[in-house]
Amino acid sequence: MKRILSGIKPSGDLNIGGYGGALHQFVQLQHDYECFFFVPDLHAVTVYQDPKELHQRSREIAAYYIAAGVDPAKATIFLQSQVSAHTELGWLLETQAHFGELNRMTQFKDKSSEQDVVSSALFTYPVLMAADILLYQATHVPVGEDQKQHLELTRTLAERFNNRYRKTFTVPEPVIQELGSRIMSLDDPTKKMSKSNPNRSSYILLQDSADDIRKKLARAVTDSDMQVRYDWDSKPAVSNLIEIYSIFSEEPIPEIEQRYQGLGYGTFKKELAEVIVSRLTPIQARFKEITQSSELDRILQAGAERAAEAAGKTLLAAKQAMGLVTF
Repeated sequence: MKRILSGIKPSGDLNIGGYGGALHQFVQLQHDYECFFFVPDLHAVTVYQDPKELHQRSREIAAYYIAAGVDPAKATIFLQSQVSAHTELGWLLETQAHFGELNRMTQFKDKSSEQDVVSSALFTYPVLMAADILLYQATHVPVGEDQKQHLELTRTLAERFNNRYRKTFTVPEPVIQELGSRIMSLDDPTKKMSKSNPNRSSYILLQDSADDIRKKLARAVTDSDMQVRYDWDSKPAVSNLIEIYSIFSEEPIPEIEQRYQGLGYGTFKKELAEVIVSRLTPIQARFKEITQSSELDRILQAGAERAAEAAGKTLLAAKQAMGLVTF
């Protein structure tokens, strides 16, 4: 059976990049794979998080999974910290990882340069990420450009362990998303959309009001060509908006290009705003409903139990392979 593991780190408010790069994809993947969608809260604490905010955001990320259309009856939804096998296998895999491999991780270099004090967890968290994946014998993992290096390390550790001891882990394959993996800033298409941008009009949050979305899209940069044409090399700003349109409308890009041929950017941006509002409005309503009820906690508890059962089998196999005493 094909199996997927993926998650969104609870380290900030979600923007539409999180929808395009993850939530939208999760909803589609649940029909073709056995899915484990988790909230990697242990990864969030590689840098300091306010405890109250972390608690709230962890629940909110899980709520967004459900609000976007992930069915808890089809997919297992859980919090990483609720399944202790993640950290235990993470330690076992650290014995297989080489210092040089971790030192080459570009994300560590980028993130550590932003910190005055760098925790050892920030250095080793790619090994915990490998444990996340290998625990569930995932056959496939959705990856964006910034995660390819981490998946390669996961594959390396799985193969190294299998060769050194005995075959224990499935070596996962990447799932490369064609659209949505690179939703860029509305004011600068060379930068990924991020709430850290001081220009509030550069990003659209999943909780933005309809009026805010319309205003932000109206201010989005384009170019002087006035043609709604998908070409990242020569028209990155417009291509970014077209890609957003395609994700939220679920229409092919050629159809969008044809519809707006000769109409200019004003009409295109107005209608793009309505497409986004139309998709986000029911998500916002369901999100509010589920976060204010006990339903979410019941789903997370059931998901943690299912995840722990699957993870426990792999952890036991790994410990036995290494010669650790088990009962």
